[in-house]
Amino acid sequence: MISMDEILRRILSFSRGLAEKEIEEFIREKIEEAGSRYGIVGISGGIDSSTTLALATRALGKDRVIAVIMPHEGITPEEDVEDALSLVRSLGVKHMLVRVSPACERIKYELKGQGLILDHKAYGNIIARVRMTTLYAIANSVGGLVIGTGDKSELLIGYFTKYGDGGVDILPLGDLYKTQVRALGKYLGLPSRIYEKPSSPRLWPGQTAEGELRMSYREIDTVLYALFELGMKPDEVKQIKGIEPSTVDRVMELMRRSEHKRRTPPIAVLSDRAKGLM
Repeated sequence: MISMDEILRRILSFSRGLAEKEIEEFIREKIEEAGSRYGIVGISGGIDSSTTLALATRALGKDRVIAVIMPHEGITPEEDVEDALSLVRSLGVKHMLVRVSPACERIKYELKGQGLILDHKAYGNIIARVRMTTLYAIANSVGGLVIGTGDKSELLIGYFTKYGDGGVDILPLGDLYKTQVRALGKYLGLPSRIYEKPSSPRLWPGQTAEGELRMSYREIDTVLYALFELGMKPDEVKQIKGIEPSTVDRVMELMRRSEHKRRTPPIAVLSDRAKGLM
């Protein structure tokens, strides 16, 4: 039976140069199709957003990219802001630093006045959605397209906020698994402190993706690759050496529960003409 290490070798055997070329062509094509002047990228200092920004800059040129750093006081580590600032300066792109704390705190305060106390996940999703609103406010003002930073692993298991970081115009990394994005980021010359940094949406203090998911991305990518690229059935994936059956069940459950995030909202069909709308 195949092992996790063997599957990871297959995952990482992709051509970095070809991926770079095709993604850059994709970004240029979509920007031109939309008639947009700029690509707008929200950047956190993490691997996905940093890789996306590097690719967008190569695709469009530094004068047509705007990087937006959106820290939340008490949640976003200062080193993340420093990493993001260091990257935008090295790339030479325009950037904005917009602190989202005041807007998020105001929403929480207003809801508290209505008797609603938010837990950390509900508040975290507010942060993600305020960031999305910020990106689109900028895009609308300058004639830009919001370039999303989500990868294939996150999309398949639903590890993103609906209408938050999932609210974008294009997803250049959407067909690359997280482990592939790390490899591509390294290939593009990103600093090791970025491509080795543990992934985190930074929606509450101390949050890490793997801690919240209770699985490593090596495990997640192995399961997803086996299911989608190798065409294995869940029971077959459970036989992979190095993968616990409970991990497969967990991935399958995340995929099932997040299906609504990958679909457009359903409508009540009242006429024949409406059937073609969605």
